[in-house]
Amino acid sequence: MSGYLFEAPEIKSIPVRGEDRSYPVRRIFCVGRNYAAHAAEMGFEVDREAPFYFTKSATTLTHTGATIPYPPGTSNFHHEMELVLAIGAPAFRVSPDEAMSAIYGYCCGLDMTRRDLQQAERVKQRPWDLGKDVENAAVVGPITKAADFGAVARQRIHLDVNGETRQDATLDDLIWKVEEIVSHLSGFYHLAPGDLIMTGTPAGVGAVVAGDRITGGIEGLDPIELTIGDAE
Repeated sequence: MSGYLFEAPEIKSIPVRGEDRSYPVRRIFCVGRNYAAHAAEMGFEVDREAPFYFTKSATTLTHTGATIPYPPGTSNFHHEMELVLAIGAPAFRVSPDEAMSAIYGYCCGLDMTRRDLQQAERVKQRPWDLGKDVENAAVVGPITKAADFGAVARQRIHLDVNGETRQDATLDDLIWKVEEIVSHLSGFYHLAPGDLIMTGTPAGVGAVVAGDRITGGIEGLDPIELTIGDAE
């Protein structure tokens, strides 16, 4: 007997390119409004005071190639294509230069969002959990090690729905660069292996419906694919 009252939750993990073992996921942090054009399309101006964050439960993690049900409680389910950082070493109060050594690798990610619920809670100055911490809504591709990916620079990031391009930008459009994000976040958390950081989405987010097929990619990383199924 395990000593638990019921079966313990599965540890979610991500395959790593070139490795037999997978990357176990501990926590998922997400950076909000980290591309100026996306902030503008959401009706906000971006400043350089500090990045801000929300979180998703590790249980929301879903692998590329999945078909997920259209989630309950929404009629405006949005795609957000993102670069995801995978932390591979402890990081607490590190400088931007030190932060790079804590990054194990990178992967493509989708931050799927119940936009109507997010916006309704935002108007009331309430947390975004109903809009963001959604089952199956942290979709990821395989991880590429940082040394194999190289510097985060002008790599293209893009997303199509049913073959039509909706998001198309480059990673140098990130307002807060990856080393700045890790450094800043490490001032509030003891970052550790297993922590993911979704770095924000470019402009062009939009709604999807049952039957839609989402494909996306970042130059140098394995692409991502998701199909939206019927509501449960």
